[in-house]
Amino acid sequence: MKKYFSHLRPMERRLVVGVAVVLVLVLNAVFVWPHFADWGRLRHRLDEAHGKLKVYQTAQAQIPALTAEVKKFESDGQFVAPEDQGINFMRTIQTQSAASGVQLQNISRQLTHASDPFFVEQVVNINVLATEDQLVDFLYKLGSGASMIRVRDLELQPDTPHQHLTANIRLVASYQKNPPPAAKNSTAKTP
Repeated sequence: MKKYFSHLRPMERRLVVGVAVVLVLVLNAVFVWPHFADWGRLRHRLDEAHGKLKVYQTAQAQIPALTAEVKKFESDGQFVAPEDQGINFMRTIQTQSAASGVQLQNISRQLTHASDPFFVEQVVNINVLATEDQLVDFLYKLGSGASMIRVRDLELQPDTPHQHLTANIRLVASYQKNPPPAAKNSTAKTP
């Protein structure tokens, strides 16, 4: 190549060098310059990947604590057999209404929802007639204790003589879906 370049005249040498420079500039413009921004995008993707990795590692580190907490919640509370849940729910409502002096006027048909992985919900609509104090006492006693009954909807209106309140109440009771695991015996029989 040197031999070829040394035989050229000065003007031809300038022309060859100029063409080589233009060729290098064109190749850079086509293949190199468009990729200058790739380094910034790569750095951004790398930072995002490190952030996700940190979040995943934090979540993975919490798995034993969350598993222990789920087991604790599964064993907490009172397990009611599925066939007794509706009866238990109605018995609790009737017992609390009698204790609070609330008159049950109408009780609708119970509905069962099992969309939660841990709980089965029993839903019932009731109509009651009571004074303010009786109604508050009734609702408070339903929500307290281990019954896991809560009020989802409540409509209040005075009765005709304006001495009592008529309430339409939608009550929801949550029961454990599966029984808690039985405790294992620490003493094993050996043959």
